[in-house]
Amino acid sequence: MEQTWRWYGPDDPVSLTDIRQAGATGIVTALHEIPIGEVWTLDAIEERKRIIEWNDNITPPQPRGLDWSVIESIPVHEDIKQGKSNRDKWIEKYKQSIRNVGKAGIPVVTYNWMPVVDWTRTNLEMKLDDGALALAFDYIDFAAFDMFILKRDQAIKDYSEEIIKKAKNRFSSMSEEEKYILQKNIIAGLPGGQEGYDIETFRNKLSEYDAIDAKQYRENLKYFLEQIVPVAIESGVRLAIHPDDPPIPLFGLPRVVSTESDLQYILSIVDSIYNGLCICTGSLGVLPGNDLPGIIKRIGSRINFLHLRSTQRDGFNSFHEASHLRGNVDMYSVMCNVLKEEEKRHAQNRRDEMIPMRADHGHTILDDLNKKTNPGYSAIGLLRGMAELRGLEMGIRKSGAVYNEHSK
Repeated sequence: MEQTWRWYGPDDPVSLTDIRQAGATGIVTALHEIPIGEVWTLDAIEERKRIIEWNDNITPPQPRGLDWSVIESIPVHEDIKQGKSNRDKWIEKYKQSIRNVGKAGIPVVTYNWMPVVDWTRTNLEMKLDDGALALAFDYIDFAAFDMFILKRDQAIKDYSEEIIKKAKNRFSSMSEEEKYILQKNIIAGLPGGQEGYDIETFRNKLSEYDAIDAKQYRENLKYFLEQIVPVAIESGVRLAIHPDDPPIPLFGLPRVVSTESDLQYILSIVDSIYNGLCICTGSLGVLPGNDLPGIIKRIGSRINFLHLRSTQRDGFNSFHEASHLRGNVDMYSVMCNVLKEEEKRHAQNRRDEMIPMRADHGHTILDDLNKKTNPGYSAIGLLRGMAELRGLEMGIRKSGAVYNEHSK
């Protein structure tokens, strides 16, 4: 696998030098300053690519030993997701961005199809037994926010009597500061999300989906992919759709990238490796029914990017980010099947035989506990995760387990 690292641009507390010292060779990033829907110009892409790949602060300039391997993400405009009459205008801009990415030689573009909100957590600093901080999603806290802070119309219909009772009790026990932090965590914007909302704006955004069910939302995705994938093929850019995070219904919104059957449908829309997947083991792993090693075995040929992390389920629809080799994800079997897929690609002489992988959502630990960091993306926590995954990969390869037919 190609070892990559998520970098949030020049203002990221984790520098490119830090990332190189961590052992990564690929950078995963985006042009967060460009408004959602607007064209990524070739000049802007190449300028950022130069920053990533060359150190111009010394004379003569020296290569950093890093490549811009994956774009994460080029966000899809809400008008496209909603299938509005003006969607073709935004799709044409997306096409031009893909063409420019191809001209710049960046091989993979990740995107997601989550409506309104990007990845969602209720707690960005859950304290673990060892003192580390982890990201977490508590379904009772979420329900309390939905019903009693956001006060979404029809929200109460989405929850069982047991959940409603627990959410009422939780809400009544919260201080004003706790309510504010919960609101901020959910809708104020997270790294990679680009947009944050106030309560009223958020309610209005949600209401735009009142008439869009899962069937219609899939049709809107189909329309988008039928327009975009041919351009991706021409441009040599492999697309990778990220799963819903978390893969459960939120705010009454449609969720259509949550299960293996969802992924199979997406792949069937255009049968091409350029219409591919970002397999996020943490996102998919929240659902007990998602057989991660099996998913990789069955549709591994269409994986264009990997997020490797583990989540620990904490009850109905609740979870926290576990360390990378613990939690509910069977990372050993996942890794075995990823390496088997790479062996197949090697035998087929595929140019993309090395799948880009990044350790995702590390804990905040050690000195980073006293520093300003992006939630889930502190340097030391991700360094630990990358080291664990790197060691697991080497152990599997050295032991010959990748050739063991008994592995899942």
